[in-house]
Amino acid sequence: MKTRGTMRRARRAAESAAGDMVPSQGELRRIAERILRLSEADETEVTIEAESDALTRFANNTIHQNVAEERLDISVRAVVDGRTARATTNKSDDESLRRATAAAVELARHQPKNPGLLPMAGPAGHGAAKQIERYFESTAAATPADRARVVAALCKEAQRGKHTAAGVFSTGAHAMAVANSRGVFAYHAQTRAQFSITAMDGDSSGWAKATSTDVRGIEPEVLARRAMEKAERSRQPREITPGRMTVILEPAAVLDLAGFLFYDFAGTAVGDNRSCFNNRLHKSVFGKNIEMWDDVYHPLQSGAPFDGEGVPRERVRLVESGVPKRLVYSRATAKKMKAKPTGHGLPLPNEWGEAPLNLVMEGGESSLEKMIASTERGVLLTRVWYVREVDPYEKVLTGMTRDGTFLVEGGKIAAGLKNMRFNESVLEMLSKVEEMGPAVRASGEEAFDMVVPAMKVRDFHFTEMTKF
Repeated sequence: MKTRGTMRRARRAAESAAGDMVPSQGELRRIAERILRLSEADETEVTIEAESDALTRFANNTIHQNVAEERLDISVRAVVDGRTARATTNKSDDESLRRATAAAVELARHQPKNPGLLPMAGPAGHGAAKQIERYFESTAAATPADRARVVAALCKEAQRGKHTAAGVFSTGAHAMAVANSRGVFAYHAQTRAQFSITAMDGDSSGWAKATSTDVRGIEPEVLARRAMEKAERSRQPREITPGRMTVILEPAAVLDLAGFLFYDFAGTAVGDNRSCFNNRLHKSVFGKNIEMWDDVYHPLQSGAPFDGEGVPRERVRLVESGVPKRLVYSRATAKKMKAKPTGHGLPLPNEWGEAPLNLVMEGGESSLEKMIASTERGVLLTRVWYVREVDPYEKVLTGMTRDGTFLVEGGKIAAGLKNMRFNESVLEMLSKVEEMGPAVRASGEEAFDMVVPAMKVRDFHFTEMTKF
């Protein structure tokens, strides 16, 4: 029988071990070196990803789920006589590594030759990827009890306000390494935390969400209060006649619309005539107040400072004064299009080439409150959902508003509105931006996290009203 002292010591040991959530650089390097020694390929590349994640889920003002997951993926890419293939395993023992390495070599031998396949990246001429500190012990050491205490308190607060709350509070860590037989070794580890909440009030709802590498930067209490206030303010929602209206988009709504542009900045997309920027590069497309970067080094961004081949990522200015000027390139696409690689290649082999995964849109000095105050009549959107692409070349999207849609009249929030469907071109939307707030890290549901501002946009196209 365990004594209380024994149980306390066991709990403290478990909680301290939570800080070592993912393998160290040395551990992943040793795995990669073992594979490189085993391989009989002309060239060999190793990609290792390790994750440790846990979440606390709640609904109906009650915690109903706590889950934890650990994952290890080891992927071996072999090149044999101009042919390449991958094999993967989730085990790091010698026999599993030997089998995965042999499988990659054998698969490569049976692939057709790839005339565009380049020699693997080498360290010479590329330099080492800059180290970015995105691993926080505060996040790594978070326990189920830590998350449960926060969620339980917020559920009680929701119940006192006669709201029904649901959402997720998760914490975890991720480490990855890319190594190859030409001497490349790149490693990155980071923690991550996420909190999202939906507060429901019968005929209304409110929502808020945030992600961060540091759990201390999330402030669940602030997010919960915001969601509950939105639910309260949107009770007994009205209907209005849809049409072209001034709209104020909170950052999550901007993210889930502008995020659809991300692959259009890929060199492969332009080279294959699949980008909305075909025939638009170096021309005025957006308003002059639109500036966009791909910048993994931005303090509000996350992710590794190297790409799927271990090449260091560059900070790329994609849009300057409303003009799309630059694209991102993998090594192979850059050679094909006579450009310079930017360190945005996806793991090979793939059909996509590259993608900018760290989009940053510069903001302005206006606040959400100022945008509302300067609006005689318009609509305030918390977020959008179920967004689908109607016309990829004109970037026309259709979708719905959700969890906090408000009528603005006379510079004030006048009432909640029933949700509306929209049909809007992102290209047009970003040419009609009248005001912007400071850029923040935004999290939504339709696009990966970006750094974007809130926006006031004229003539946003609403097409129909819903009954909810």
